[in-house]
Amino acid sequence: MTKPQILRNILIGIGALIFAMLIFSNVFVTIQPGHKGIVFRPFGKGLIKDRIFNQGFHIVAPWNRMYVYDVRIQEAFESMEVLSRNGLGIKVDLSFRFSPVQEKIGYVHDEIGTSYADKIIKPEIRSATREVIGKYLPEELYSSKREAIQDEIFTRSLEEIAKKNLLLDAILIRQVELPQTLRDAIERKLKEEQSSLEYEYRLDKERKEAERILIEANGKAKANQVLSNSLTDKILTDKGIEATLQLANSPNTKVIVLGSGKDGLPLILNDK
Repeated sequence: MTKPQILRNILIGIGALIFAMLIFSNVFVTIQPGHKGIVFRPFGKGLIKDRIFNQGFHIVAPWNRMYVYDVRIQEAFESMEVLSRNGLGIKVDLSFRFSPVQEKIGYVHDEIGTSYADKIIKPEIRSATREVIGKYLPEELYSSKREAIQDEIFTRSLEEIAKKNLLLDAILIRQVELPQTLRDAIERKLKEEQSSLEYEYRLDKERKEAERILIEANGKAKANQVLSNSLTDKILTDKGIEATLQLANSPNTKVIVLGSGKDGLPLILNDK
């Protein structure tokens, strides 16, 4: 065999090997965990949308093609400039979690393709963010209503994204950047509001303490009035007798003169 023939056979063998590798790479397909596949049959019914291949090893005819989708929850980030209700520009950094509906990846592939995040999810989130933030003032986004705004953006985005057989798990406002002058003004306003609330709290506390003291004083006055009205001469005499008897039992008492005290009460005399 001549050298040209040997060289030709080598080239044929290399070509056959490459052809076989290409064929077998499409024939034996392993779907990894968290992924699912769909098959396109060019000589049959085309894309089989409703047959989903789960993770594991699969054999596919060499003239067909398997498309594999990551169906796990994925995370992406978006930074954008939006206008608030008063026309002020605000920079917002968002993060969002999403995935395709596992049982609908055939429809996702047929209608959108693997780049569904760039074609559908991100544009819808941008649109919802501009629409929602455009209804609020910068200070509301910066402080008090941030969570409510975040939830509203999520709800509006979810409605449109779900129509495309896609899932939206969450949208988070990671950072809001306002002009420095506006940030300073908002912080001053918040401090003033906090000081006002603290002052009102102190006034309310002092007002309640004054009410407590007044109620206590009124209670004592009423008690004294009731006690004063109930103390007759007879009751006072009885109380004096009881006190005299107690004093008589004292070791320091030596002489008791009956009837010598005021109102006829006994008079106690000490020997000293």
